[in-house]
Amino acid sequence: MKKKLSRSEYVYIASMLFGMFFGAGNLIFPVYMGQMAGRSMWPALIGFIITGVGLPLLGVAALGISRSSGLFELSGRVSRPYACFFTCALYLTIGPFFAIPRCATTSFTVGLEQVIPQSSDKLSMYLLLFSLVFFAAALLFSLHPGRIMTWVGKILNPAFLVFLGILVVVTLSGPGASVSEVEPAGNYIDKPFFEGFLQGYNTMDALASLAFGIVVVNVIRGLGVEEGEAVASNTVRAGIFSCLLMAVIYFFVTLLGTHSRGVMDTAGNGGVALAQIARHYLGAPGLLILAATVTLACLKTSVGLITSCAETFSGMFPKGPGYRAWAIIFSAVSFLFANFGLNSIITYSIPVLMFLYPLAITLILLALCGRFFGHDKTVYRWVIGCTLVAAVYDLFASLPSGLIDALHIEGALNFVNGCLPLAGLGLAWVCPAALGLVIGLTVHFARGGKAA
Repeated sequence: MKKKLSRSEYVYIASMLFGMFFGAGNLIFPVYMGQMAGRSMWPALIGFIITGVGLPLLGVAALGISRSSGLFELSGRVSRPYACFFTCALYLTIGPFFAIPRCATTSFTVGLEQVIPQSSDKLSMYLLLFSLVFFAAALLFSLHPGRIMTWVGKILNPAFLVFLGILVVVTLSGPGASVSEVEPAGNYIDKPFFEGFLQGYNTMDALASLAFGIVVVNVIRGLGVEEGEAVASNTVRAGIFSCLLMAVIYFFVTLLGTHSRGVMDTAGNGGVALAQIARHYLGAPGLLILAATVTLACLKTSVGLITSCAETFSGMFPKGPGYRAWAIIFSAVSFLFANFGLNSIITYSIPVLMFLYPLAITLILLALCGRFFGHDKTVYRWVIGCTLVAAVYDLFASLPSGLIDALHIEGALNFVNGCLPLAGLGLAWVCPAALGLVIGLTVHFARGGKAA
């Protein structure tokens, strides 16, 4: 039985991993983090890479090691109702509720918004028209993908990286501020590592790894590697190149954001920051090239997400709408949410990500270490159950302040924050998850190590 891939096969898998995970969101968040973190860039970047690069690779490896056929089967080790809930919540988050609308609004923010009058009324109208055309094209490609998306993918990724390289070189060689000269802002003043760690949630790549990781695993198995540990090890090895490339890009884009503080103020979000940097250092032509490249990248990503979500929901609910109907529904919902604007999408996605990420992280770690307790459902249920309670707190604690006031929950949140270790760092789930693990393992070994 084949246990190792060839060098060319490693490159193939690595490039596929990179293409799956890297999108416009992987640019707008590190560049904004760079502007905010200033001289605290290094600890923030390390935290960001852990959740933005390390976790996605572990997610793919978890599917390989556990020999699961996908997210539904993997999360089904807790229970079937939980598997349905978590799979739907995850796909809706990386799909029509947040990730797909973010593709359209990022394209608009980086491109059209920079060249039109900034009247709020007209801006809303332009966003409406842009997102209508964007999602009409995305739906058309989703219904009839053909070979055009493969062609675009082969041309787009190299072109995108070349332009990004030009932008980084020109920016870092031009006037700006050194890292040590830029004062950190916000949470980067006191806890840059933890803020960077939480900012890595925004890439949604760890969630995507659970949704799309089975694609990579199946490709590796199709190349002749069948044994579970060999699949996982080959996935990780092939992912090292992708991991290094992602980390290098994150470093330079974060540095680009910090360097730009010498010539401009902090932007409202990463999309605006990226556009302002391109305009300042490369002029109008550079901005137009950036806008076109990002728009094509986002369109391609949207098509992939609409297709994946429609296929998943039509498979999970065979008696419900078919693939075409789901594709239309998800495109329409994405169009609706896109018109709230990039800042609103980012703001309201944070509480959802604070809720889902602890559940995803613990599921990944349980799958990776499950052989030590025979993948006992008791352990899964105790860990996920305790994590779920704390994740609900993280969700409410990260809501916008106005919504917290409207719900009259500030007192309850302050009480829990004072009782639960690490809650103030946005990691309230860590200790409950550890407690659940101790209880689950105790019950497991009290039964003689037999799985439930």
